[in-house]
Amino acid sequence: MKALQFSASAAKFLVLKPLGALFPSLFYKGPLATIKYVDIPEPALPGPGWVKLRTLMCGFCGSDQSLIFLKDSPTASPFTSFPCVLGHELCGEIVEVGKGVTDRRVGDRVTMSPGLTCMARGIDPVCPSCRAGRLGSCENTAKGRLSPGMFTGICNDVGGGFAPYLVAHESQIYKLPTGMSLETASMMEPLGVTIQAVMDNRPIADDKVLVIGGGVIGNLIVQSIRALEIPCSITVAEPSRFHAELAARAGADHIVTDGDIPGTAREITGAESYKPLLGKSILMGGFTKIFDCVGHTDTLRAAMRAMAGGGTLSIVGIGDEVKLDLTPLWLKLQTIKGVYAHGVNLVDGRREHVFETALRFAAAGRVHLHEMVTHKFPLSRYQDMIEVNMRKSANRAVKTAVSFT
Repeated sequence: MKALQFSASAAKFLVLKPLGALFPSLFYKGPLATIKYVDIPEPALPGPGWVKLRTLMCGFCGSDQSLIFLKDSPTASPFTSFPCVLGHELCGEIVEVGKGVTDRRVGDRVTMSPGLTCMARGIDPVCPSCRAGRLGSCENTAKGRLSPGMFTGICNDVGGGFAPYLVAHESQIYKLPTGMSLETASMMEPLGVTIQAVMDNRPIADDKVLVIGGGVIGNLIVQSIRALEIPCSITVAEPSRFHAELAARAGADHIVTDGDIPGTAREITGAESYKPLLGKSILMGGFTKIFDCVGHTDTLRAAMRAMAGGGTLSIVGIGDEVKLDLTPLWLKLQTIKGVYAHGVNLVDGRREHVFETALRFAAAGRVHLHEMVTHKFPLSRYQDMIEVNMRKSANRAVKTAVSFT
């Protein structure tokens, strides 16, 4: 079968980083490319608790693009294994069921929480994170019966969604509601990420919330807050007017397109600005909860300076290495939180995995996902898909996806 296979090495990293800065297409075209369109065998079930899926649709995540362009920190490399088939935002149809699977059948349409946790790896007793319901932060993703890999799409032993077939552990899969579109189903993974981020830094009605970045994740942060019926004030900072307008339709109250986060904070929150001898102003008062969906040095600096005393900043976007002035952190007793993957939460009076919440919200119309998938490609046109993602605003693109139907 044909698949998109990623591979990297220290040598390729050293060669491509300087060359790719001048010629970005080298990352996905030609002999040095990190991603290749290759023939590989169809996967076999790794064990009795696994199912085989026929991929129906798989979204192209910003983390996929970062990986292809070698923007991720090498610090995470012990928890990945190459070569691997990318793709973790997917829906599919079960075509084979292992002997140990009891509640899934051939023909079921499902989506998948991609984390390769203790359960998938056959590790018992499970790690503290899995035991606490923070499955996405499993501490054993380089151990057990599988090669290293935090999630499906970066593990050599488990194919990803950019192939016609892949395998999944029964603990990963969730049956789709009848009639759910493939576009909506393929958005369950990013929606799960944003619901989890909001649950970990949940606003209350009086909060002044800032979301930095109005792309897929920023938009879904706004939708997640509104789906949880939190009537707080939400401001979205996004330079693209196209994506900013979508954020407003998603439920944002205020939009910033000129980058003036301090000025907006003064206007919306009543914060006061103080100018140091050197450098940019720092505010007293400001936004009480911030979700940075970009995660770069500039956005993190702006967030910390515009955040109120005792505020909480969730770093949702995964940027490159950053350099920060920590003065706002100690001066204003701020909290900075990491955000990653999925877990189990108490929502609407019930304890459930965030994928169950995401599916429930989508089925009830509390979020709107179908129209976010603006561009679909056959797998063979992966280079076009990458180039659309490189210029999303110009292409009026939100989520791009590979369609196998």
